[in-house]
Amino acid sequence: LGISYPLLALSTGARGLYQFFLRDDLTKLGPALSVLTAVLYLIAAVGFFKRTARWWRISVYALGIETALTLVVGTLSFIIPDVIGSTAWRHFGQDYGFFPLFQPLLGLIYLLWRPTRKAFGVT
Repeated sequence: LGISYPLLALSTGARGLYQFFLRDDLTKLGPALSVLTAVLYLIAAVGFFKRTARWWRISVYALGIETALTLVVGTLSFIIPDVIGSTAWRHFGQDYGFFPLFQPLLGLIYLLWRPTRKAFGVT
């Protein structure tokens, strides 16, 4: 997770910025969601490396938001695909091998695991 989150932050961020600034044929919502995805991935990545209770909470919130948005945007991408456009969460992360669907769940399991909470100083 400490390796995959920075890589996904880089790839989704680059994709979102490219689409936002260089592709006029796309809705701006999809690229904006991709950039938001990259920010959440980056926050989670920092949280995995900064072993403090504060960063543990920040990471849990980021992963919770990511999970919820993956489910909401993934569902909406089937219902109103023209509005959602192309984003990392489209079709539950299909463009990324569905990794955006299960990665935040793995991250939450890791962060909520008792030895991890202890390592972060969370009781």
